[in-house]
Amino acid sequence: MTFEDQLNALILFHLEEHTSARHLVQTLEEDDFARHHIAPEGGISRSSFSEAINERGLEQFMAVFEQLQKQAGALLPKTHAQLGELISIDGSLIDSVLSMDWADYCSGAKKAKRHLGFNINQGIPQKLFLTDGKSDERPFVHNLIEPGQTGIMD
Repeated sequence: MTFEDQLNALILFHLEEHTSARHLVQTLEEDDFARHHIAPEGGISRSSFSEAINERGLEQFMAVFEQLQKQAGALLPKTHAQLGELISIDGSLIDSVLSMDWADYCSGAKKAKRHLGFNINQGIPQKLFLTDGKSDERPFVHNLIEPGQTGIMD
């Protein structure tokens, strides 16, 4: 499974709101569109899929995010310019595994938190940091907004 195959499978996972890796792999095997356009050539077993998911690190996905953000930021128009640059700051627990239900109810489970600076003027994420689930947004504010921007937090 190439990195591109993995990225496509994870996009499908979120778009179709799959409930587990098993459900996703089943779709990659049984759905004609997924099998021909998303799945690796020749298909993939659940164990190989799980190994690929566990082996590939955060660095590759952060690089993809940063490049997509740069490209989109250069293309998208800025709305409400009269209000200045508005950045919404949010910290939320994220699904850090393909089946997260068990972790939501388990007090000892390791959880992840994303700290996001969302550019309201362009309607896209601007910056992203990932931490363990117990961290607060406040220490990230200076990393999520730049001088001259207005941060909006709840």
